[in-house]
Amino acid sequence: MGMTMSQKILAAHAGLDSVKAGQLIEAKLDMVLGNDITSPVAINVFNDGKATSVFDNTKIAMVMDHFTPNKDIKAAQQCLEVRQFADKYDIKNFFDVGQMGIEHSLLPEKGLVGPGSLCIGADSHTCTYGALGAFSTGVGSTDMAAGMISGKAWFKVPSAIKFNLTGKPAQYISGKDVILHIIGMIGVDGALYKSMEFVGDGLKYLNIDDRLCIANMAIEAGAKNGIFPVDDITRAYTEGRFTGVPQEFAADDDAEYDEEYTIDLSKLRPTVAFPHLPENARTVDEIGETEVKIDQAVIGSCTNGRISDLRAAAEILKGKKVAKGVRCIIIPSTQSVYLQAMHEGLFDIFINAGAVVSTPTCGPCLGGHMGILAKGERSISTTNRNFVGRMGHVESEVYLSSPAVAAASAVTGYITDPAKV
Repeated sequence: MGMTMSQKILAAHAGLDSVKAGQLIEAKLDMVLGNDITSPVAINVFNDGKATSVFDNTKIAMVMDHFTPNKDIKAAQQCLEVRQFADKYDIKNFFDVGQMGIEHSLLPEKGLVGPGSLCIGADSHTCTYGALGAFSTGVGSTDMAAGMISGKAWFKVPSAIKFNLTGKPAQYISGKDVILHIIGMIGVDGALYKSMEFVGDGLKYLNIDDRLCIANMAIEAGAKNGIFPVDDITRAYTEGRFTGVPQEFAADDDAEYDEEYTIDLSKLRPTVAFPHLPENARTVDEIGETEVKIDQAVIGSCTNGRISDLRAAAEILKGKKVAKGVRCIIIPSTQSVYLQAMHEGLFDIFINAGAVVSTPTCGPCLGGHMGILAKGERSISTTNRNFVGRMGHVESEVYLSSPAVAAASAVTGYITDPAKV
């Protein structure tokens, strides 16, 4: 029996000719990632184990992004601990205020992950890098510590689901609409510990930002990872950027899949996930015009804070005003995106519309800072989770959408089809 893309990457890094679903393996890592929340726990495990060195100071990344710039004393203390560790072991890829971005946007941008990479990160959305033809997955801080020491991790080889994407998306349909549609279709446990592999002629209409968004939210379907084949779009993004040696892995013709789905992108409509699960997906056509009044719109995060996302929001907001009583918060995902958006004049559009622009940070996505919700408030957000209390008070609500839908909703004050603004 042949292997999937993910299985081929795992086999190569384990030094094996082949692997099969369910097999336990130990594999060499190309990158170990932590952030300001998860790295301190890993550092404590590292120290408790009496470790005295890291396996490779160029293959560890620590990004201070969740509660930074430091929102309180505890956050400051956590960042200090990571800063001191990074200095002691000369961690080359340590990103603090001024250099940092949201980790899952920053690592691809910096070329630290790429085609054929095997990456673990102490953050569940590490699956983002599958957009580049990498196998990447989230782990606990203990596994991060072990990875920093040994450069290895154990894996149970996942089985896979194939998603065949066909057709050309209509206007205002982005990667976010694709993945919300899929999660609405299969549920939040529909791909539990499986690899979600995206193929088909529709991929040529999905830019790298769309793919990063889709892979990012594979975990919201319970997946071990999401992955795209390497094509010209991938190569154009990684060429001259990726610091490693790219390796392209394609699934065998006789690779085994647990399920296969075909999705016609031309039939998708702007989609919103209602509280309190990403699977509660509805199209804008299924939502009454004034059914869901909002108090806040957040456009950013590791899911939708890239330049194409900000351009999509600016296209909607240009010449318009944010509705009275609505707070619109724009968060570029990296300093590079921030500069690009500023030089393109997008900040003028946002600020003239009545929105605020933040430094790169995870911020409100996890209820950190820069946009916490009060009791009874509702936010439409381009983030990836809408669990109870995710963005603030346990009696607040988060609705997930694309940047276009979020921007349109900010203008009207209720969840709105961007075509109607």
